[in-house]
Amino acid sequence: MKFHNLLIKWYLQNKRDLPWRNTVNPYHIWLSEIMLQQTRVAQGMPYFFSFTEEFPTVFDLANADEEKVLKLWQGLGYYSRARNLHKTAQFIANDLNGVFPATYHDLLKLKGVGEYTAAAIASFSYNEAVPVVDGNVFRVLSRYFDIESDIALPATKKEFTTLAHELMPKDNPAIFNQAIMEFGAIQCVPKNPNCGVCVFNTSCLALQKKKVGVLPVKSKKLKITNRFFNYLILEDIEGNTLIQKRTAKGIWHNLYEFPLLETDEIVSFDFITKTVQQGILSSYKITGIEACSHATIIHKLSHQHLHIQFWKIKVNDFLGNGLKFSDLKSFPFPIVIYNFIEKEELNR
Repeated sequence: MKFHNLLIKWYLQNKRDLPWRNTVNPYHIWLSEIMLQQTRVAQGMPYFFSFTEEFPTVFDLANADEEKVLKLWQGLGYYSRARNLHKTAQFIANDLNGVFPATYHDLLKLKGVGEYTAAAIASFSYNEAVPVVDGNVFRVLSRYFDIESDIALPATKKEFTTLAHELMPKDNPAIFNQAIMEFGAIQCVPKNPNCGVCVFNTSCLALQKKKVGVLPVKSKKLKITNRFFNYLILEDIEGNTLIQKRTAKGIWHNLYEFPLLETDEIVSFDFITKTVQQGILSSYKITGIEACSHATIIHKLSHQHLHIQFWKIKVNDFLGNGLKFSDLKSFPFPIVIYNFIEKEELNR
């Protein structure tokens, strides 16, 4: 039996019932694909339901305030996806009259839409014969055909795209794309796949050569940067605190945070006390400083590890633009700060 026939037969028997598979609406498919970048299905599903309920059409999303979009996205990470999502919705609503581009090449012109997402929308919504190539596809094809090409190299992406296109039945590209992604997600998984029950266990070259654990080959390692964040939780005589918006480019752009002191290493209570009283907050009368926890929180992003400490600082004064602690949760925060706020609320 041909590769694609066996794969599709497996898919029809084993596929998960996911809401974006029951539609050809490009808006819903686009939403799901953006949300599932760097995100597991189980984590992304509630967000998909929240967005489609809050923003039933691309016009609703386009007309929303960015802060509302970021708030609804809170906890999903990679917040540039949400900002690009919002800008692209505005472009589609205002410049394209709410109609999504209908071809792979035109979809690629949308902000935040790369080759994989464009291929997914083009094939699932418009049945265009373009293959999706993501980590799942790399894994399935490299193992089945024993391909040792380094998937970190651009040339390898072209190699796998060409191969996937050759394998794809041109009369039904959508189901092939769904099938190969699903197969990589739940059967041909990265570590310790159950090859004994695999439909390809008599034809998979990696299994025959005992190379399942070493394929696909990926040489490039991500360089991790360590950063040290000290958040200053101010509280004035009325119980108000201060927050600020991160407007600089980089992580958490346009999300909110407490006043931040970034240092070159983990710092001590004495360092914070001296820096706060003699430096950045010297205009206030400080009556107390305490660390919220003895343990530093390590928040891991794809390319950065953030070492975070929260410091409570009592101020014998009125804070300008101060907010009640109970009002904070209406703002979009990075999830690590939001979790801190929730914990503090319980202790008040």
